[in-house]
Amino acid sequence: MTLAGAAVRRNKAASGKSQDVSGHRSALLLAWYDRHRRRLPWRALPGETSDPYRVWLSEIMLQQTTVKAVGPYFEKFTARWPTVAALGASSLDDVLRMWAGLGYYSRARNLHACAAAVLRDHAGVFPDTEEGLRALPGIGPYTAAAIAAIAFDRRTMPVDGNIERVVSRLFAVEDALPKAKPLIQDLAATLLGPSRAGDSAQALMDLGATICTPKKPACGLCPLNDNCAARERGDQETFPRKAPKKTGALRRGAAFVVTRGDELLVRTRPEKGLLGGMLEVPTSDWLAYQEDNAARAQAPELKVSRWHRKAGVVTHVFTHFPLELVVYTASVATRTRAPAGMRWAPIATLKDEALPNVMRKVIAHGLGDLPG
Repeated sequence: MTLAGAAVRRNKAASGKSQDVSGHRSALLLAWYDRHRRRLPWRALPGETSDPYRVWLSEIMLQQTTVKAVGPYFEKFTARWPTVAALGASSLDDVLRMWAGLGYYSRARNLHACAAAVLRDHAGVFPDTEEGLRALPGIGPYTAAAIAAIAFDRRTMPVDGNIERVVSRLFAVEDALPKAKPLIQDLAATLLGPSRAGDSAQALMDLGATICTPKKPACGLCPLNDNCAARERGDQETFPRKAPKKTGALRRGAAFVVTRGDELLVRTRPEKGLLGGMLEVPTSDWLAYQEDNAARAQAPELKVSRWHRKAGVVTHVFTHFPLELVVYTASVATRTRAPAGMRWAPIATLKDEALPNVMRKVIAHGLGDLPG
């Protein structure tokens, strides 16, 4: 036999062994999932067909947000809008109000735009392919793969943070994130069995959420522990490797809490940009190294006898930068008109407004907790 022929045989044998291992892993994973799957509001019960609307809605809400935080919002949304057609026919203002407090508000704008597109262009029915799903607003590669796998059982593997952690430990992936993402994606795909793609993805998600946790993973309970490279080495908690985070410079500004009797002065932020379309009290610019006097000079133009500076500051951390806001309060006469681009909102109904968390902190700092 030639050297080339021997090499071919070795490669085929290695490939066959690799496929056997992958098949064994996927079978173990699905068997574990059938016994231990989490009950989640958006997840179909065994034997039920997944609802693409509920899968999509949950995936959008779960981006950078915990399952515990999403649960009540998911229930509110599906009670108000039980179908994607109902959501697509709603107003963006209503969606933003319902979303308030969940954070990352561009998701809410994309959610509304996507629902409207499904209603307008697809007669209220989601496309059943990754390609068709990716053409919709706000649906990227991961979300398209998740919906395709879970809702339509397309043979694809979405990779979220939980799956990244499981796979990086299982194969001891030394490259740091985000560089390692393509490799982890390829390795995760090897855990797909010949069928039940959606269950395979959800099994890995559940495994990462309940067993292969960031700290102190319960390796003894893991169905894949005999095949885990990181466990064998004993350094599983060091995976996935991560490059140092780049934190933006601290930005500073002032917020102005102005009352007119039982009303509060508010304005709507521009549709595009940070917190787009959300409600806020007037603020100065948010700038690095901004002096208090410069921020205070940007107060709204009103006849105010005196601005009262509240002790302390409101702090909030956005994805790319931390923020500190000094809060000034004032009250004005009953018939005072709101400056251009602003309005008076009843304080009693602020809980129903599309206020981001940072503004709720500001108002609570200036006035006390919101009613209700």
